[in-house]
Amino acid sequence: MHIGLIGGIGPAATDYYYRRLIASFAGRNAPLEMTIAHADTRTLLSNLEKNDGASQVQIYNRLTERLARVGAECVVVSSIAGHFCIDAFKARSPLPVIDLLAEVDQAVKLRGLERVGILGTRTVMETRFYAALSNAEVVTPPGRALDQVHEAYVAMAAAGEVTDDQRAVFHSVCDWFIRIAEVDAVLLGGTDLALVYPEGAGAFPVVDCAAIHVDAISRRAAES
Repeated sequence: MHIGLIGGIGPAATDYYYRRLIASFAGRNAPLEMTIAHADTRTLLSNLEKNDGASQVQIYNRLTERLARVGAECVVVSSIAGHFCIDAFKARSPLPVIDLLAEVDQAVKLRGLERVGILGTRTVMETRFYAALSNAEVVTPPGRALDQVHEAYVAMAAAGEVTDDQRAVFHSVCDWFIRIAEVDAVLLGGTDLALVYPEGAGAFPVVDCAAIHVDAISRRAAES
């Protein structure tokens, strides 16, 4: 299956998807067919802030039409923030959409998690992962910490790299999740968090949403 990837939102997330897909296909000695179309991070974040799903879907459709013209058979949005309008996009997309939210919901159910903390953009956190988890309670960072996580995440995603100060914000909130909120795991609700917790690295359980999504893409491709 020729995979169409809407990337650029942000650059580190796109790199993560690309490298993990290469490794997955190489691991089963299968050729990877993929084309990446670039979406702009700042435009996405602006549309997210305004809850302007219609404008973002229009961008996704334009990019998906381009991907379809070069042979893509499915499309993937490599951003959890970018899933704020995923249902509207799925309804209009020229290609089948592999939805991260649905894949993560299934993975959380299979792991039997009942209470998870969340990191990501303000919208992802305040909507508790777009209310996509059907079997688990989602706990958000307390008070001012939610704004600090949002600010650190947005800056990291735009730059494609993480600073020590940003890392400290995420670590502090994760420590609160585990020690005080007593969650079962921390949901990495932003694909760029692979910069902070590569392969889920940390002294606590995580739900690595980007990894779950990429593995689902690879599995669908193998089944086609």
